[in-house]
Amino acid sequence: MKSIKSTSDSLPGRRRFLRNVLFGAFSASLASARNLLGEVKQSYRQKKGHMYYRRLGRTNLWISEISLGGSPLPAMPILYQAIERGVNYIDSSHNYENGNCERKIGQVLKEFGRDNVYVGTKFHLRGNWSEESIINTVNGSLKRLDADYMDVCLIHGAADEKHLTDERVVGAFEKLKKQGKYRFRGLSCHSNHHKVVKEAVECGYYDMIQLAFNVSDIQDTKEDGEVYDDYLGQSGLRRLLALAKSKDVGVNAMKIFKFGGKKQNLEKYKIGETTIYQAMLKWVLENKNLTAAVIEMLTWEQLEEDLGVIGEPLSEMERRNLFRYVAENSDDYCHMCGECQANCPSRVKTTDILRYLAYYENYGKTGVAKNAYSRLKKAQTVSSCQDCGECERVCPYGVSIRKRIREAHKLLSC
Repeated sequence: MKSIKSTSDSLPGRRRFLRNVLFGAFSASLASARNLLGEVKQSYRQKKGHMYYRRLGRTNLWISEISLGGSPLPAMPILYQAIERGVNYIDSSHNYENGNCERKIGQVLKEFGRDNVYVGTKFHLRGNWSEESIINTVNGSLKRLDADYMDVCLIHGAADEKHLTDERVVGAFEKLKKQGKYRFRGLSCHSNHHKVVKEAVECGYYDMIQLAFNVSDIQDTKEDGEVYDDYLGQSGLRRLLALAKSKDVGVNAMKIFKFGGKKQNLEKYKIGETTIYQAMLKWVLENKNLTAAVIEMLTWEQLEEDLGVIGEPLSEMERRNLFRYVAENSDDYCHMCGECQANCPSRVKTTDILRYLAYYENYGKTGVAKNAYSRLKKAQTVSSCQDCGECERVCPYGVSIRKRIREAHKLLSC
């Protein structure tokens, strides 16, 4: 099949996708999904109690396929209930809830035992970071966790592939490893996936990766014609997941509900008793190259909604409904591929700005969004935009980037 890339002379990938979806061209995707799952042999996961567990690559940790994100963590009764119902991996960072996330996890470790809950926590590479600053950050996390070690120590939001093998990063990791401060190395990635994930896998230094993967990455194909571009063309997410799997690097998915967030009333997309969010979660979990979906469960309702999908396959009707949802709601959705930012002649941090805008609009994290935006230098914001349109020319999805970053500035700079 011939892949048709988005150019100024052809229909943008996103609009082409909308057209195909709206006219029902999804049969090949259904077939490819079935091929992806095969006959669904269960060797890639194990069931214990109500929960399924998958192996996190060469770490050999078997973690719950629905795991818990800590930005923020729920109230302690909900958190305890999630653990009691089989969730055994919690993702955190040194700055989540001003450190209180790690303190809560410390209480969980005491309550349930260090061997029954796995913890991954992260450090940033910001400002004048150094080997010493990384070590100090990790030690601060361990103090708040009240633990001798963390299971996975991760770089938070790695965006530059060169940082992965930087001597300062490697030096810090090596010293911390010798001191027994962590068991495995990892990183999370919000943008520039095609370079960062590829380098992380191929350098052989990292044991696991956490990256955004959600229903907006649906790919639609027709056997005899046009192909909806795989995410990032030749460095598509599916290919990156397959590459990681081939090297036994574990991959957790995050931002499962990023597309629209959990703030909208989307009852019209409900199929029977299945909510659109449950369908989104099912869609992610059917990919056997992923270990777990890391999500937030902040209320009792969300806890029941999310854990209610365990062991439930995505039906073809639910898949059709997801296609409809994407078609009707994908306008100006940023996939965080980083192409716009990499090609901006003014070096405006377009991808970062659009991510902060998503925090503000979709997740209700207004404080987080504004604080993150305030850390950008003035030259990295819309004030430096030349309105040349290069960002939109290279965007594979036809996002109105110039309009959106101006909207972001109005919302986040006040």
